[in-house]
Amino acid sequence: LGRAFAEAYRQASASQKYAAAAGKGSTGNTFTSSGLTLDEACKILNVPPPKGGETNMEQVMERFKRLFDQNDPKKGGSFYLQSKILRARERIELE
Repeated sequence: LGRAFAEAYRQASASQKYAAAAGKGSTGNTFTSSGLTLDEACKILNVPPPKGGETNMEQVMERFKRLFDQNDPKKGGSFYLQSKILRARERIELE
């Protein structure tokens, strides 16, 4: 049990150092709480990336609602996917 805890701590520490190093070289294209880039968010929701700083938010919301409802855990969906879909919408809204 002690070895497993120590290994988990080492992995968490390494992950934290990697995230900090990746954040220093970032171009500002990531969402800090989830690490989701704008391109990833657009791929998740299957919408085109913003052109000229403008996005069709109606299309984004339509895709978001459909995918979010399809992945409802009460209907046999995945909470993880639902979370990714929510973070993707938030990331696009941030732009």
